Amino acid sequence: MDLLNNLSLGFATAFTVTNLLYAFGGAVLGTLIGVLPGLGPVATIAMLLPSIYALDATPALIMLAGIYYGAQYGGSTTAILINVPGESSSVVTAIDGYQMARKGRAGAALAAAGLGSFFAGCVGTIIIAAFAPPLTELAFQFGPAEYFSLMTLGLIGAVVLASGSLVKAIAMILLGLLLGQINTDVISGTPRYSFDIPELTDGIGFVTIAMGVFGFGEIIANLGRPAEHREVFTKHVSGLWPTKQDFADAFPAVLRGTSLGSILGVLPGGGALLASFAAYTVEKKTKGRPGEVPFGQGNIRGVAGPESANNAGAQTSFIPMLTLGIPPNAVMALMVGAMTIKGIQPGPQVMSSNPELFWGLIASMWIGNLMLVILNLPLIGIWIKLLTVPYKLLFPAILSFCCIGLYTLNNNNFDVYMATLFGIAGYVFYKLGCEPAPLLLGFILGPMMEENLRRALLLSRGDWATFLTRPLSAGLLVAAALLIVVVMLPSIQSKREEAFQED
Repeated sequence: MDLLNNLSLGFATAFTVTNLLYAFGGAVLGTLIGVLPGLGPVATIAMLLPSIYALDATPALIMLAGIYYGAQYGGSTTAILINVPGESSSVVTAIDGYQMARKGRAGAALAAAGLGSFFAGCVGTIIIAAFAPPLTELAFQFGPAEYFSLMTLGLIGAVVLASGSLVKAIAMILLGLLLGQINTDVISGTPRYSFDIPELTDGIGFVTIAMGVFGFGEIIANLGRPAEHREVFTKHVSGLWPTKQDFADAFPAVLRGTSLGSILGVLPGGGALLASFAAYTVEKKTKGRPGEVPFGQGNIRGVAGPESANNAGAQTSFIPMLTLGIPPNAVMALMVGAMTIKGIQPGPQVMSSNPELFWGLIASMWIGNLMLVILNLPLIGIWIKLLTVPYKLLFPAILSFCCIGLYTLNNNNFDVYMATLFGIAGYVFYKLGCEPAPLLLGFILGPMMEENLRRALLLSRGDWATFLTRPLSAGLLVAAALLIVVVMLPSIQSKREEAFQED
């Protein structure tokens, strides 16, 4: 009964004209920054923080939250249409989403992503309202040792993401881990592997690598083909809406992705990112119907599952921030900063001392998700029109937007040069038949793994047994070891090769 009373208070707060306008403004702005390559919710919210001084706390946080989950919707659009994942969680969406676009099914892919995101966002919001305290307790069970073991499991699971050779998949993960080491040492504060280049002391940006390997690499690969074989979508763009069979295939994937995202989104670090990779792995392991399109060649489950997972994860990442004042990712850290600016102490007391803010923010997420799906579904036709532009005009526009986005990251040409370098690397990977997704997962998780490894060893005074004596950590490592054994079995290897065989 208390939950219903609290939600009625939340909706009464969220349905005021001011809060509705700010929720809509945040959703629209979030979609735009998700669609534009290079811009992301972190940079946008950071730039908008000074503007909230003039606002009340509730509309300010409603707007910032709308930007965050709106960007999750928009990020899938560029991943599907032009193979440029604007957000780290959209990397997996690009694998099958872009292949669907190449086959003239961009509308179905965008609709599956939008509807899956809406469902997951609504479920994630219900979970925040109903299960915040127990899920927070789950997050408390994770120390440095558990995080290291979880990320190890995530990296080993990523091997099944890559088509072709297991050796190539492992090599890409290792390359990603090595690239992630180019930064400043977290404990000593000493720059490493930066070759005295000042721009490398903070590490290589995710957007730089993603745009280079996926976006620029794809453009170079297209231009490397004869003109008559270049990627032209105009000739075979089919329906703008998924078929009944698409809905039947996608719905179970949405349910599985939502469940995974809701749980993993609570975890600090890369919860929503891990959720999207985990959802893709689960979908590939789940038996599909006979005659289904293989993964990596435009399977709609490969879009619906990860998109649902990253949106559910984006919603549940509010739980530790709202209930404990602990930000699980960079965006939530900025939200904590916004609360502090407005004189609100983040933590358990927010629910009792500012109930209108707490429940109003939760109710606004339902409204914001509904606004996003109403806003995004009619836009599918407009996005599809982009694909009717001749490729000789489309690729310079993509390059221009990417370069503008890269430059605005740090107002420095260096990021553009680095993306060009990774574009050449992406073309080499394409020629060698190497999937870049595991490289990006290794790059993102590498620094977090190292930090948690060193913290765990510091806390245990250098005792490596801490990873095996802590039950949750040991369980995750055992699961990782079993996954290695299963993937190496000859019968599994032959099935895997058969699944990835080109038509």
